[in-house]
Amino acid sequence: MSTSPAAALLPCAELHLHIEGTLEPELIFELAARNGLSLPYADLAELRARYEFTDLKSFLDLYYANMEVLRTEADFADMTRSYLRRAAAAGVRHVEMMVDPQAHLLRGVPLETCIHGVAGVLAGSLEEFGVSSELIAAFLRDRPVAEAEDVLRQLVAMEAPIVGIGLDSAEVGNPPEGFIELYRMARDAGLKCVAHAGEEGPSHYIEQALDLLLVDRIDHGIRCLDDPALVERLVRDRIPLTICPLSNVRLRSVDTLADHPLPQMLARGSTYR
Repeated sequence: MSTSPAAALLPCAELHLHIEGTLEPELIFELAARNGLSLPYADLAELRARYEFTDLKSFLDLYYANMEVLRTEADFADMTRSYLRRAAAAGVRHVEMMVDPQAHLLRGVPLETCIHGVAGVLAGSLEEFGVSSELIAAFLRDRPVAEAEDVLRQLVAMEAPIVGIGLDSAEVGNPPEGFIELYRMARDAGLKCVAHAGEEGPSHYIEQALDLLLVDRIDHGIRCLDDPALVERLVRDRIPLTICPLSNVRLRSVDTLADHPLPQMLARGSTYR
């Protein structure tokens, strides 16, 4: 019996995944046509040319522009199914997927449309793709906290199938300390808590996420090396970081892969253990 290429891959988990960021150019054009939308790109080549980023903001500008094509439950479902198909072929066997409900509500897309479209596919991800899945509702740190709290109340009221909440979008100037009540609400609802911190923002944002938001995990966290005491704490308390080296390079948080701090972080962890 022959072995498929996917079966020969080392099984892996994807723990830092923004589903809207998985939209590929071909699907963007397909969904735009389906919904009668005009895109600000003449063709696929022009869109692909925009995937050269100077910083996190330049990525977020394209990220939010591309999600304009997501209008219906079927659109969200097709995006999710397309990702799962590629992930399964790459050896992914578990994914913890983030979705940005605020970003869609701001465009006039109902919360139910977004959540049901994504979660409906995830409900069958293990059977259809061999990938187990969990959904995290991520909140936009550059939007008013009262807005995030209102969205969380709606998610809880509709019994959305989420396992936790996260904090993402533009980090610099938007510290975790503004979201203490949001995270208290999430814990009271029995949800896990994670947060982006220390990607472009300073190391003390990581401390705030730990001390004020009481997160279970830090997404990114590469700036922790600026504070040796923080590194020691992360190792001692076994705080996981979901580090994204290729993303850090593409978004210019790190100049080149050779400059990435991950090897140094791994070495520090081994030393402290």
